[in-house]
Amino acid sequence: MHARLHALVAVAAFGMAGHAAAQGSTMDEIAKYREMLADGNPAELLELKGEALWKKPRGPKNASLEQCDLGLGPGKLDGAYAQLPRYFADTGKVMDAESRVVHCMMTLQGLSYEEATRNWYSKPGQDSDIEALVTYIGGKSNGAKINVPARHPEEARMAKVGEYIFYRRSGPQDFSCAICHGQEGKRIRLQELGKLTTPAGAGTAMGNWPSYRVSQGAVWTMQRRLIDCMRQARWPEPSYLADSIIALETFLQKTASGTVMQTPGIKR
Repeated sequence: MHARLHALVAVAAFGMAGHAAAQGSTMDEIAKYREMLADGNPAELLELKGEALWKKPRGPKNASLEQCDLGLGPGKLDGAYAQLPRYFADTGKVMDAESRVVHCMMTLQGLSYEEATRNWYSKPGQDSDIEALVTYIGGKSNGAKINVPARHPEEARMAKVGEYIFYRRSGPQDFSCAICHGQEGKRIRLQELGKLTTPAGAGTAMGNWPSYRVSQGAVWTMQRRLIDCMRQARWPEPSYLADSIIALETFLQKTASGTVMQTPGIKR
């Protein structure tokens, strides 16, 4: 009986070791694939399109976005994405890159909110202007350190709201962001889940977006990623540019401050 039990334990241990080895091998292959793609990241094409859209006169006012102020002054893009979300006095709101781009499309180019956000995410065969613009803007912070100290009272408030959302359990599965992203060593199938409550973990998550998603064959922005996370957690899906998403971004960017951006990135 004891011999049989030992044999069963040995078989189970061998199976677990084999599973771990196979899992490790698969992760190594995914890492190699990402490394190969990094030499010619498909997001670079969208980045070029975003640059063209930034400089192209459009809308009822036939104006470009070159005077758009992302927090460092009109038209100044270098390092701007790495310091967002932030408070803007002209709107009295904390805004991220996407909400600020939409604001500039409305004020500088004369587009309505509905026109500016009609195609806020890409579909098969159809790129999104906003995703292209944000990819271009994000690329201008490549190599810059994330710097979102959230010192302004409104920024601090949004960071606290974002922290509350991160830990709040909700939806039919009683799920929270922290269940997946509050501990080390978590994964879903082969996907490693970073611990977003540490600077290193939050930096790895936040510093690569916008990012080309291999599984989707498309570039995603942080807004799209967070909205999709909430959908998968079976939460009520927030609307595009919702304050809840910007609050969560503020909390995560504040946590990631000091880490270096590497964008556009490549994700699963």
